[in-house]
Amino acid sequence: MHARVTLIAAARSASLLAERFEDDRPLDRAGWHDVQAAAPALLPLGVAESRYCSPTPRSRATGDALGFGPLAQPALRDCDMGRWRGHTLAEVTAREPAAVDAWLSDPRSAPHGGESLHAFISRIGGWLDTRPVGDGARILAVAESTVVRAALVYGLKAPPSTYWNIDIRPLSTVTLTGHGGRWNLRLDAPGPVHSP
Repeated sequence: MHARVTLIAAARSASLLAERFEDDRPLDRAGWHDVQAAAPALLPLGVAESRYCSPTPRSRATGDALGFGPLAQPALRDCDMGRWRGHTLAEVTAREPAAVDAWLSDPRSAPHGGESLHAFISRIGGWLDTRPVGDGARILAVAESTVVRAALVYGLKAPPSTYWNIDIRPLSTVTLTGHGGRWNLRLDAPGPVHSP
């Protein structure tokens, strides 16, 4: 028995340069526009039997704007960034350069007093592995790009440092197929070419 888990990165709430750790800001005007533009391609994913989202305002708003009516999952929350929450990487680097270096180089470190990258990836993997699976079950989750990156690292059993080499753009999708600890990355062709 296997499941198909499609992850959609939430629409943006700020430019990439203005992104903040654990950013709880709602969708901005550009984000709403992007959701409307992407809707024709994303709406068919709403046939999933189970639809979830991260508990952030923009993940919920993205899922709701697409008509998915997703159920918020606390386990899909962003990485706990402790005292860095609400700050940009540039701000934190200016104040604590050694701490940022440690955070970027050691996946088990949490110099901000929050959650380590290793713990974050494990938490997201635990959520993936505990999805109820019926043969061919389709699951959809709208989540922050950080959550999608963590899911990919976990699903592919890649080293945690791989997290820093994955770029997830707003409203991009990725699909993992498998079940409990055995996941495969699935890349679909556009249009009617691919099969379920």
